[in-house]
Amino acid sequence: MKIEGKEYRTIWFDEKNQTVKIIDQTKLPHQFIIKDLKTVKDAINAIKVMEVRGAPLIGGTAAYGIVLAIMEKNDLNFIKKSAEELTQSRPTAINLKWAVDRMMKKLSGVNNNELLKVALDEAKEICEEDVKFCENIGLNGLKIIEEIYNKKKDKVNILTHCNAGWLATINWGTATSPIYHAHKKGIPVHVWVDETRPRNQGANLTSYELNEEKIPNTIIADNTGGILMQRGEVDMCIVGTDRTLSTGDVCNKIGTYLKALAAKDNNVPFYVALPSSTIDWNIENFKDIPIEERNSEELSHMEGLDESNKVKKVRIYPKKSKTMNLAFDVTPAKYVTGLITEKGICEASKKGLKKLFK
Repeated sequence: MKIEGKEYRTIWFDEKNQTVKIIDQTKLPHQFIIKDLKTVKDAINAIKVMEVRGAPLIGGTAAYGIVLAIMEKNDLNFIKKSAEELTQSRPTAINLKWAVDRMMKKLSGVNNNELLKVALDEAKEICEEDVKFCENIGLNGLKIIEEIYNKKKDKVNILTHCNAGWLATINWGTATSPIYHAHKKGIPVHVWVDETRPRNQGANLTSYELNEEKIPNTIIADNTGGILMQRGEVDMCIVGTDRTLSTGDVCNKIGTYLKALAAKDNNVPFYVALPSSTIDWNIENFKDIPIEERNSEELSHMEGLDESNKVKKVRIYPKKSKTMNLAFDVTPAKYVTGLITEKGICEASKKGLKKLFK
């Protein structure tokens, strides 16, 4: 996708300098900075502090983290230790463990002198696969937008939560991919963008990338979606997911559950877009999903531009106040209209998922 008219991906390997390059998302939207990851610890830190975020991109970064570990020290014990540290860097997004496990399986039995080449090829394949999956998610989701437009004969208003755009994947995005495909086809769309407190991924990232693609969008406070649905100003919701269970339950950014409840109450279709790498086939009870609790400072402080156009962090809560910062919640399958995957659209259930992924 594009930034200032130039095509980018969120992560790539620089052959010339033998480094992994990422777009530092902690600096967006006020600064566009490309950062080098030179060691596996750089990759781990990028995941932890959310220089990269979004389940598919976290998976891609973890894959390249294994590559960096091999470049740093071609030693099996070091590589295994690095794999464990990568897996533990963030607990909720299933793509992280999936990518690390896939990399380590691919490297099993490979001679030391071939490890780097095999690892690099596999990391690139993981990323290329995600691009194709996300493109197909967009083509499948496009059918839903087209159907609404053909009935309405007017712009389609879509509500999103958090950022499940191309900045959360390698390219295209999950929830945004159908929107990008609709826009490219000439279907008029408008996106209601939840700001998504506390890290404001919607305001800082989703709106930013939609602006770059010249797609009309409006940032709203997280609790505004309900009244917009009541007023008939939302035609559909599309969100992403960090982990979807085989039962169809969806774990996504905190606040997703409340949007699904509002959508259900107002008969607004609520879709979840995801690549198959985000499906957890092992956990069946959503209470077993590890829910990440992040630093309370994400709630108590905010960053923005001051009068001198410099980025400044300020405290917005009383100093004595306690905070609780759960990063994700779970939306039960019964509130999900359908799952949009690279293989098609299915109901959010074991039966629906098994039909697509036999």
